[in-house]
Amino acid sequence: MSRTVAERQDVIAMLAEIFREHGYDGASLSLITDKTGLGKGSLYHFFPGGKEEMAEAVLGDIAAWFRTHIFDALRNTENAEQALEAMFAAVDNYFRQGRRLCLMGVIAASGAHDRFARELKGYFSDWRADLAVTLERNGAPGAECAALAEEIIGGIQGALILARSLDDPGAFGRVLARLQTRCLPALS
Repeated sequence: MSRTVAERQDVIAMLAEIFREHGYDGASLSLITDKTGLGKGSLYHFFPGGKEEMAEAVLGDIAAWFRTHIFDALRNTENAEQALEAMFAAVDNYFRQGRRLCLMGVIAASGAHDRFARELKGYFSDWRADLAVTLERNGAPGAECAALAEEIIGGIQGALILARSLDDPGAFGRVLARLQTRCLPALS
């Protein structure tokens, strides 16, 4: 039985979980219709460009969430320590304490990387730049801060994979705590 959905935005969260779980390539249209409960007509009504437009909408939604809750907070919070604490808390919350994969990371590691390269590059480069600027705020050298920002983002991505692979979401929290501690020298 088909589901009735009034808004395009209502479908995006469902699509995100489907792409997160099955990847872009593994999310066939029949799987998407099955998991969302929407018929093909409804899906094409909301996303005339098909699966690619669905994925673009999902990636755009994720990027907007991160821009609002993480990137802008890093950029606009005067106190660097508070900004970093807020970032780590928001990351932990968003990824459900290591129980949710990063869809950007899933797509970056897949055959769909080239198709969504612009979205992926924007997401990761914005995060890296805003995190580096925050780390620099207390006078730490820019090159060190840029390297540390890469290490932190890479560590977060790796921790998500590790937690999932070990079926140990606690690994995510432990890695986040160590990464947050790595920031302390830049803040002093």
